[in-house]
Amino acid sequence: MDPVLMRRLAKPLLFSAAFIWGTSFFIMKNTLDAVPVLWLLTFRFTTGAVLVGLLCGRKWRTRFTPDYVWRGAVLGSLLFAAYAVQTFGLVGTTPSKNAFLTATYCVLVPFLHWAVSRQRPDRFHLLAAFLCITGVGLVSLSGSLTITWGDLLSLGSALFYALHIVAVNKLSDQRDIYLLTTLQFAFTALLAVIGGLLLQPFPAQALSQPGVFWPLAYLCVVSTTVALLCQNVGQVWSDPSSASVILSLESVFGVLFSVLFYGDPVTPRLLAGFGLIFIAVLCSETKFAFLRRSASPRP
Repeated sequence: MDPVLMRRLAKPLLFSAAFIWGTSFFIMKNTLDAVPVLWLLTFRFTTGAVLVGLLCGRKWRTRFTPDYVWRGAVLGSLLFAAYAVQTFGLVGTTPSKNAFLTATYCVLVPFLHWAVSRQRPDRFHLLAAFLCITGVGLVSLSGSLTITWGDLLSLGSALFYALHIVAVNKLSDQRDIYLLTTLQFAFTALLAVIGGLLLQPFPAQALSQPGVFWPLAYLCVVSTTVALLCQNVGQVWSDPSSASVILSLESVFGVLFSVLFYGDPVTPRLLAGFGLIFIAVLCSETKFAFLRRSASPRP
């Protein structure tokens, strides 16, 4: 892959992942009424592992080495923990609060990356993270701010998502991201099916209902396979702090779709939140270099 091209595509891929996830909150909330959490994760990540594994083709013979297995196991375990805790949390809270509390990983990532890589985040990354989480709060939160058990689980999932983002950056170095993504999906599915067999009934009857099957198919193919592949490939060519700010936009897109398709009102607080998030992304991506150039004296 051409490094210059991939660096140009990295941010659009991350934005695409956030956009797709933003469409999935209400779909997942409704699907959970018919499909238990662990079986939902089983279907999603088994589908993802098969599709991306087929996409790899000859890479299994030419590029695969045994160390991919433990790397995929680590990433898959973190991804399973993040998705399982978030999805269980969604049962006990609203989609908007679940989206906001999960998005707090954008604040955690710079500090976790610092602990792992010894690369201290600069002031622009820190400012972007805090601007972003303030904006997401203005966009997502409404009504009572009381804390439920679902809120606590949603907040806990943010830690696992932050660890996953940092781990992808650390473990994907010099590795084929498609092979690594396949194994990551496979281990996530393995943990989910073990949990499902032990704890939850198999939803055979629900799968025969078109109202369940088609939303589930969207979650499996688009929200899991396509979106996570976009995230993993985009992260290889982007730093974790910037990636976390962009990926946190999933909650913003979730609210935007609520406004467009569910008739949610546009309020001054919503507009202020979008404004702060825009400034956060601008800060993360440009470090306000254009302001410093315009402020410099002309010769």
